[in-house]
Amino acid sequence: MANTNKEAEGEKPEGQDGEAPKKGLGKIIGLLKSKKVLMIGAPVLLLLLGGGGAGAYFLMAKDSAPAEHAEEVPLTPPKVAFSDLQDILVNIQGQDGAPVYLKLGVSLEMEDEEQKTAMQPLMPRVTDQFQAYLRELRLDDLKGSAGVLRLKEELLRRVNVAAAPYHVRDVLLKEMIIQ
Repeated sequence: MANTNKEAEGEKPEGQDGEAPKKGLGKIIGLLKSKKVLMIGAPVLLLLLGGGGAGAYFLMAKDSAPAEHAEEVPLTPPKVAFSDLQDILVNIQGQDGAPVYLKLGVSLEMEDEEQKTAMQPLMPRVTDQFQAYLRELRLDDLKGSAGVLRLKEELLRRVNVAAAPYHVRDVLLKEMIIQ
């Protein structure tokens, strides 16, 4: 009879749906179990946490003084020496068998002036290696920036082989004319 009086007054009995009515923390946990709340709430929570973390990072980074550190470290240019080779003029293979000429001006980047002077006797060998390679090129091998990059890489590899005890950092193209 107690159950019928509660139903008449508009109250649900405690065990009707198999669950007790939820109050306080239980109600919040019940909402978190719903998919709709999770689909909206999780990204919002991640966005708030990420934004707060990024804001804290940038505020802390501005408070530290990197300018003082930069003033203490003197900026010195790296020790570099450049050695210019004579311009190389070779004929390469054209598309239809017509003669095509390649004029190449090259500069070698080395560690220091001592290495530059030590490599001077080896320059004829380097020039020979370059000419042997360049004569085998086709016009299609030099097209585009990828072709120029491959040319520089191959010249660098060959100069380091020819000047074995010494190391060349880079091959710089001063001039490249295809006619």
